[in-house]
Amino acid sequence: MPAPDLPLTGNALLVGVTDAMVAFHQRYHHRAPVTAKTLLLGDEMLICVLGGVYTDVEKTMIELQRSLIVQETRSAFQNAMQHRLIESVEHLSGRDVMTFISNHHVGPDMEIALFILDSVACNRSWSHRDPDSKRRARTATETVAIPPIHARVR
Repeated sequence: MPAPDLPLTGNALLVGVTDAMVAFHQRYHHRAPVTAKTLLLGDEMLICVLGGVYTDVEKTMIELQRSLIVQETRSAFQNAMQHRLIESVEHLSGRDVMTFISNHHVGPDMEIALFILDSVACNRSWSHRDPDSKRRARTATETVAIPPIHARVR
């Protein structure tokens, strides 16, 4: 399959960001989240919500009333690695990320990543913009149930 034209818009952007966030989680936490969903609000707020993100060690720490340690560790890691997430979103969207915010929640087990995009496309191979992409992007969401990694085929 040929590589998609970049930058992505509409559903293709949402799927691309969702895939990138799942791949990041798999790479660094050694497990895929159970669910993943990305939304574009307006034309500038890109939000990825991951569910079922905690590892068995983290779940045990939470059961032992040590959820603050889990949240602090995850937050420190997100802050240290945010440049990689930002680079991925900038590459996929062709736009600068002005702000990145992430947070984790224990009950329910969730993680969010919020990217505030620059309102103007940058020069990252931005050749054209689909005039209907803004309208479609406002209503488009992509929810993916992630199968166990051994069953996932790409």
